[in-house]
Amino acid sequence: MNRLRQMSIFAHIVEAGSVSAAADKLNISKSVVSQHLKLLEKELGMILMKRTTRRQILTDVGERFYLKCKELNILANCAWDIASEYQLEPQGRFRITAPNALMDSLVVPVIADLMKTYPKLKPELICDDQHLDLIAHDIDIAIRIGSSHDSNIKQKRIGEFRDVLCGVSEKKKNINELPYIANVWQSEKIIHQFHHTSGTSFIYTKHANCIANSFHSCLSLIRSGAGIGIIPDFYLTEMEQNLVNLMPEHTLPLNTVYTLTPFASHVPSIVKLCIHNLEQCLASKLSK
Repeated sequence: MNRLRQMSIFAHIVEAGSVSAAADKLNISKSVVSQHLKLLEKELGMILMKRTTRRQILTDVGERFYLKCKELNILANCAWDIASEYQLEPQGRFRITAPNALMDSLVVPVIADLMKTYPKLKPELICDDQHLDLIAHDIDIAIRIGSSHDSNIKQKRIGEFRDVLCGVSEKKKNINELPYIANVWQSEKIIHQFHHTSGTSFIYTKHANCIANSFHSCLSLIRSGAGIGIIPDFYLTEMEQNLVNLMPEHTLPLNTVYTLTPFASHVPSIVKLCIHNLEQCLASKLSK
């Protein structure tokens, strides 16, 4: 690493015309620049530059060596510019995962807006109810319901929502008599604690009549009248016309939504922007 630093400084000395001028350009002391040059010549075992108090002249090998050092600086500046562009304008591949229930209603609208604003962005959406390993699957943002216990992951609370027990309108009768459609993340024995607006509460228990491995499968079964089940409250109000809340005077506990990222520091601009927009989107849904 020191060798590359010395080569870069050597090119700056040649282009600036003197050790002093190079030091001014690099904003470091003259003695540091001079020392780098001495160490470089010592390691190479040859003189690259003949110097007097008034002028400097490259040796033959110094001239040829300088041309390659100049290319090194050009490549380094080019690499720096490329990285900087990603902060100025979000672009390139970006991977985000979310549960099925939140992908269509929360993540997709946010990503769609970002794509319109930043056409160089290439998002990859991974819809999965399982908790994927962020490093193993190269995930930039994961949307989770509930916090993570992984201390290596940075997480932020972005909002909350409630599930509602729903079914088709003609099924609006005693919920204990209706088949229950469960998602795979729910246990076979269903337990819900409902709170009434009056302050009272009761426990609903049921063995699942059907278990599906995705939210949309559960939703399709509920929508078809096969049984009842829970879906997010904002999903019911925004997207479902034939489903009704079977317990309109009761509420289930809040579900807290978090974003998780593998970036402990120097978070990419697209990650910060996406998390901010997800938080705003979820807040707008709750206000409706």
